[in-house]
Amino acid sequence: MTGYGDTYYARTLADTSQRASLEGVVSADVAVVGGGLAGLTAALDLARAGRSVVILEAERVGWGASGRNGGFVGPGYATSHTNITRMVGSERAQALHRLSIEGVSIVEGNIDSLGMTDNPRVYGKMSVLRYHDPDSLARQCETMKREFDYGLEVMPTEAVRNVLRSQKYHQAIYDPASFHFHPLNYARSLAKAIESLNGRIFEKSRVTGCDVEGAEKIVRTERGEVRVRDVILAGGGYTDDLVPRLRRSMLPIATYVLLTEAAPERIAEAVRTPLAISDNRRAGDYYRLVDGGSRLLWGGRITTRTTEPRRLADMMQRTMISTYPKLKGMRVETAWSGLMAYARHLMPLIGQLRPGVWYVLGFGGRGMNTTAIGGRVIAEGILGTSDRYRLYEPFGLVWNGGPFGVAAAQLTYWTYQAMDLAKERQAARTA
Repeated sequence: MTGYGDTYYARTLADTSQRASLEGVVSADVAVVGGGLAGLTAALDLARAGRSVVILEAERVGWGASGRNGGFVGPGYATSHTNITRMVGSERAQALHRLSIEGVSIVEGNIDSLGMTDNPRVYGKMSVLRYHDPDSLARQCETMKREFDYGLEVMPTEAVRNVLRSQKYHQAIYDPASFHFHPLNYARSLAKAIESLNGRIFEKSRVTGCDVEGAEKIVRTERGEVRVRDVILAGGGYTDDLVPRLRRSMLPIATYVLLTEAAPERIAEAVRTPLAISDNRRAGDYYRLVDGGSRLLWGGRITTRTTEPRRLADMMQRTMISTYPKLKGMRVETAWSGLMAYARHLMPLIGQLRPGVWYVLGFGGRGMNTTAIGGRVIAEGILGTSDRYRLYEPFGLVWNGGPFGVAAAQLTYWTYQAMDLAKERQAARTA
């Protein structure tokens, strides 16, 4: 057993080695609580700068959403650039989007510099409309080119349907710089790189308490403790009540992914491109070919409670078939879920609680690039090389609303689904 459950990534894991739990007292410069991509990226940058680092992971490296997601790497946040501009103004919003683009470059740079031969990248992503609106896509492409020199292209309906054999789809934005890959292999490669720089990683080492008031911080597990100058809290959707203020600032949201049986001929009748695919709905789906095109990995659906993945997989399967009727009868081989952390403002939670205590979490389904930049700016803050983490300060640790916030998040998602459906139906009537 790999300890990662029955996910596609666990089945295709390149490195299945396990790490020991923490026992006894150790000292370091920095302790990272959480072995997901944000914590790993911060730890790697710190180790590269000569700091001694200890990572404490309750399960295994990349066990949470970092190793269970769709594997899409591209710029942006869980909320739109327009909303971010409304919240913080044009100048800061542009700086934040540039950071999200940099996050993609960080992932690419790590893959290249660490020689991750077990993690090929497939470049290109299509963001598909489920109604006719080429003008809005053209405006979006123009904005990205003008403000960020970022090249996007509009794909007309004929070109889209030539590679995605579905009448549900109209135009798309094609992003040649985004890519998809194996996120769990990436996380474990980061861990190996940290250890090669004398960083220490302890698995099955859930943090049970922290003393963070003094200059020396003490982070405790069941069988040991770490004494450090700085602590990074990077628990993501699995954040518990270790630091109540953080827990009250995020909502754990479950997302779901399925993997089809191997059926390359049937899949090729529907999906004729290796690109990453997502639709434009706020409650949309995303998918990609894996195993050389023999299987389809399909994600979507979110809930505020962990529901049996198989039941949600049945719902996603129905969505897949309604999009691609040719896939009717295709068997779902496995399905899994993972918890993401969302803040009410839909922006990452990145900052400093008090001197020497840092936090980086809340990536809301856009974590492959934002975990990278979040980890980097926190490392820069600890090293004193920049204060770019302060760009995220305006969003803050906003109360999640408690049980009312959970209910509101679920209601909002259902409302989005209804609005998306109504918009599609209206577009179909006027077509």
